[in-house]
Amino acid sequence: MKKTLTFFSIFLLSLLFVNCKPEMKSQDFKSIMDNYFDDKNALNPLDATQYGQNEYNDQLPFEMTDGYRKAQASFFDKYEAALETIDETQLSEEDKNSYEIIKWEVVVGKKLLKQPTNLLPITQFDGTHLTMGQFAGGTSAQPFKTEKDYANFLKRLDIYSVWIDSAVVYMKKGMAKGIVLPKELTEKLIPQFEGMPTPKIEDNLFYSSIKLMPATFSDETKKDLTAKYTAIINDKLIPQYQKMTDFLKKEYLPASRTTSGFGSFPFGKDLYAIYVKQWTTTEMTPDEIHNLGLKEVTRLNAEMEKVKNQVGFKGTLKEFFDDVRNKPELKPFKTPEEVIANFYKIYAKVKPNVDKLFSLQPKTKFEVRRTEAFREKSAAAQYSQGAADGSRPGIFYVPIPDITDYNIYRDEDLFLHEAIPGHHFQISLQQENARLPDFRKFNWFGAYGEGWALYTESLGKELGMYQDPYQYFGMLSSEMHRAIRLVVDTGIHSKGWTREQAIQYSLDNEAMNKAGIISEIERYMARPGQALSYKIGQLKIKELRKNAETKMGAKFDIKKFHEKVLESGVMPLALLEKKIDKWITESK
Repeated sequence: MKKTLTFFSIFLLSLLFVNCKPEMKSQDFKSIMDNYFDDKNALNPLDATQYGQNEYNDQLPFEMTDGYRKAQASFFDKYEAALETIDETQLSEEDKNSYEIIKWEVVVGKKLLKQPTNLLPITQFDGTHLTMGQFAGGTSAQPFKTEKDYANFLKRLDIYSVWIDSAVVYMKKGMAKGIVLPKELTEKLIPQFEGMPTPKIEDNLFYSSIKLMPATFSDETKKDLTAKYTAIINDKLIPQYQKMTDFLKKEYLPASRTTSGFGSFPFGKDLYAIYVKQWTTTEMTPDEIHNLGLKEVTRLNAEMEKVKNQVGFKGTLKEFFDDVRNKPELKPFKTPEEVIANFYKIYAKVKPNVDKLFSLQPKTKFEVRRTEAFREKSAAAQYSQGAADGSRPGIFYVPIPDITDYNIYRDEDLFLHEAIPGHHFQISLQQENARLPDFRKFNWFGAYGEGWALYTESLGKELGMYQDPYQYFGMLSSEMHRAIRLVVDTGIHSKGWTREQAIQYSLDNEAMNKAGIISEIERYMARPGQALSYKIGQLKIKELRKNAETKMGAKFDIKKFHEKVLESGVMPLALLEKKIDKWITESK
């Protein structure tokens, strides 16, 4: 423990040293961007690992602590001051975008730091415990190719065992102030810790990388690493996981709240407004978003009625939802392997048509994998970006918690969103773009990124998809799902909706099964505002395309439009609109 605390102290001191550098008045904007990326990685080493910045692979932040938040504040102050030394009018168009992106992140980051979000360091949906579990699997972002790689993760695990204590400390501080998770979320969190100890060390998640050791390692090295990983699992991780499990069951669950939304906190209204801004990158209010969602739900209900009539279903739309949820023909698979194979069949079907819409395509390889067992029950389908240097493919993770209930009606749509031409295209192109500064290659704005992925779902017919009416209904269902999010997320966090109200609203308006809907609603409870980003971004991109088609007429080129949207990577929606408007004007 002493060794870990010393490391963390050195880590914080290094951050303070970074922030004590001479003022950057004489430095050019490129230096500011380079330093911004380096300092951001030092503050967020888990993200750095995800991005392939491997010099941080042995580090782990105690992100909930007061000391860490002080370092964050210094980081924001540093770059706020640095931007003031730059004459923005003298920058290139792309550098102006970079300037505005840093400015935006600093403003929102400083606002979030004023809120006690650190008293909720983990949820069932995200947190360091889930990231570490993914990395431990041995096939994710944490590399396990060299002896140094194994030593790095061993060090990270040592720090992680202490991190768990810090999480408990700050959760207890939250309990004292009534800043706690809803009971339903705590109940989903408990199994994520309770299930970690295993009868056999070989079956332990944190032992996974030992079973994947390269054949080139000597027998002595293999023996040494096996002993060290076994020791840290048995002596540190298992006791810490048991400690967290006991704390969650005996102390935190009884103290967990019965309310569903952040609006129940005294500061909840202000915090939710910041989350809305962060995730939508707009100035829209929760009320405006809620009303937009209601309009979209009405529109999509009418479209779904058309499909119901097309397939000859005699009954109400809600009854059709039940029919789709339970239709045996839409649950054809007996094994998880068949699910994965079906996604590769969709991949083969999409490939020949991609060239019709995209001249700009990534080089990064792509795989489909089943979601890891430790997080599968509460996980949604997810894309994990590949490494920029091509050493790790982009991965589309598919949760299959119950193969008997796995329904394929949304599979084509899901592939387009998570894989091609959705997240895999957008994120890979961004990382591969040598013209972008590093901090933008590995950046993320939900409204742009998720908005793009949802927009690509609407390209299905142009890509040879949705020939089966049930698959087209799956696309409408997915869009409806994102429209519902505008209603229920704002309902839960700004209008006092209960978890049960939100679940029922979803059941009344979409075909997802009840278990899936419950998992989704609890996701929104855990991560306010994030679910708003999809539909807000999609509507903006569709609006920009329609505007370009109208103003450019015969000169409109869909390949060029997609290139202009994708070429600069993620950015706030106002910047994207400005970029597309400039392209339209210059193309006339």
